[in-house]
Amino acid sequence: MASRKLFLLPGDGIGPEAMGEVRKLIAAMNEKFGTGFETDEGLVGGSAYDAHGQAISDADMEKALAADAVLFGAVGGPKWDPVPYEVRPEAGLLRLRKDLALFANLRPAICYPALAASSSLKPEVVEGLDILIVRELTGGVYFGEPKEIIDLGNGQKRGIDTQVYDTFEIERISGVAFELARTRKNHVTSMEKRNVMKSGVLWNEVVTALHKAKYSDVKLDHMLADAGGMQLVRWPKQFDVIVTDNLFGDMLSDVAAMLTGSLGMLPSASLGAPDAVTGKRKAMYEPVHGSAPDIAGKGVANPIAMIASFAMCLRYSFNMVTEADKLEAAIAAVLDDGLRTRDIMSEGKTEVGTSAMGDAILAKFLALSN
Repeated sequence: MASRKLFLLPGDGIGPEAMGEVRKLIAAMNEKFGTGFETDEGLVGGSAYDAHGQAISDADMEKALAADAVLFGAVGGPKWDPVPYEVRPEAGLLRLRKDLALFANLRPAICYPALAASSSLKPEVVEGLDILIVRELTGGVYFGEPKEIIDLGNGQKRGIDTQVYDTFEIERISGVAFELARTRKNHVTSMEKRNVMKSGVLWNEVVTALHKAKYSDVKLDHMLADAGGMQLVRWPKQFDVIVTDNLFGDMLSDVAAMLTGSLGMLPSASLGAPDAVTGKRKAMYEPVHGSAPDIAGKGVANPIAMIASFAMCLRYSFNMVTEADKLEAAIAAVLDDGLRTRDIMSEGKTEVGTSAMGDAILAKFLALSN
């Protein structure tokens, strides 16, 4: 039985509740199919700050580095608003991304047919939606230096964040986008702000050059990021793969998420470069939703994004494509049966809690796997 090492970081708020449903899946797969998953668990975010005074401890960071993949829940909440900036809950997530060198963030936006009416847009605009946003994750304004607040005197201060990209960073993220597009509809849209930002000018030049050199078989369009946000709301099905930088990717992926009806529905994967010897990538998988402290502990959170993140883990870290397909099909089947958590509830459907939704998806998955 092959060993597959998973490091679980449930985090704060609804993170532990959603992660609990993935634990059920892992246990069932080990018992029934001998999948050999080995799990360890640590603290991240506010829970880690409470325990260690850090958003993630050095010991847990080492465990993350040693794992085949990391499953991450959510971090943050009003409780930790007063803590220093350097140790805020989100710092744990940023450290994981940086230390694991997870430069490529994949955020699918899929509208399940059963949920087309749950979107704030007309059903015909979103029904059948299947786009993938590829976001650069370790560069740009979130990591650029200098990053500081300067006291100018006379009651004035200046906040500084630096947007910076090198050629290789743009080449590797756009390369991921082109490769993924070849497995989909063969269409990439690159988004930046070349009209007002020098980093956008370079981004456009590098993506264009790489396309010409290696990926001319893939259709490439360029779009200003603000226009891209507008087009995502106007007619999102025009897109296949969108590639963009850290800042714009952060915003555009949340816009795309809400097209599907709820942030509670969507997973994400963050991948590093393939190891030169083994070919394996460091990877972390997490739901797009936040910690939702207002509903934490009430058993009503939607676990689908966390479960779908595990499906992405099966696909990208362990090449368990059949299992990933069946788990995603199980999610769709449960929705077709009319089960809904509170965030996606609609008239005539059956409202269930976190655990019941997880149990239903597990049962469908096992039925599909027999």
